[in-house]
Amino acid sequence: MCQFCIQHGDGQRWYLNAENYVADLESDLARREYLIGFVQGFKKMHGRAQLGTSILGVLPGSVSSAVKGRINRGQQEHHFGQPVPIEECEQVFEMATSIVQLPCVCRNAAGMPEEGYCLAVTALPIDAALKAAFSGFADGPDTTGLERLTKDQAMDVLRRCESEGLMHSVWTFITPFIGAICNCDLGSGCMAMDMTLGHDIKVMWRGEYVIDLSAEECTGCGACVKRCPFQAIDKGSGKREPVSIRLRDCYGCGVCRVACPSNALRLLERQSVPEAALLW
Repeated sequence: MCQFCIQHGDGQRWYLNAENYVADLESDLARREYLIGFVQGFKKMHGRAQLGTSILGVLPGSVSSAVKGRINRGQQEHHFGQPVPIEECEQVFEMATSIVQLPCVCRNAAGMPEEGYCLAVTALPIDAALKAAFSGFADGPDTTGLERLTKDQAMDVLRRCESEGLMHSVWTFITPFIGAICNCDLGSGCMAMDMTLGHDIKVMWRGEYVIDLSAEECTGCGACVKRCPFQAIDKGSGKREPVSIRLRDCYGCGVCRVACPSNALRLLERQSVPEAALLW
């Protein structure tokens, strides 16, 4: 279990601690303004991030590594988000009784189609803050149409996302308050994935699990290779040779399991796998 879970998890995974979904954003003005500012200013933040990574790319390697190390230490303290498997997302929905479907700020900033991939997930309704945050959102949808979902409807959204190869992740608005579940892959315009995987700047941290393969059951079909959002699975060289998993690249989202016709994939707790136990 990571240090963040110990600090904010009350003895369990931090995102399964019900207290982390409770915030009255009408009285917690600092957090309310943070949420509104994050959404309203996301496109500018996205542009600054792209500029920053461009600058880092032309710096000498040692300088770039030192700057990234300093940034990542700060990111670890705040720990904005990480992947969560669908089973535990369902547990989150049980605790967080207010679920509202949102436009995706990353897809909007990247000019990509939006199909309701993001969910505001809280124990207390934050409708007023959401309407303020998404008011006139990049000339996008009318915020009066922000749709409240039941738990079953929200699970349908996650299953649809998994069928598209999108992983689920939880995100904070001033840690440790969790306010959203997003559904992304590397091709979705996700800034967190791009910064983390493309530029080694830790906006997203690894999840609590890694995938385990039963080589005896694997048929080598390669369906999981295409489905993995983190590109952590390689197809075997032979026709029926089992796939191989690069544990360093596995973030433990579990999405690959849906694609496997032989049920050869399962999740293991990260701390139980020596090769991955210290990779966060």
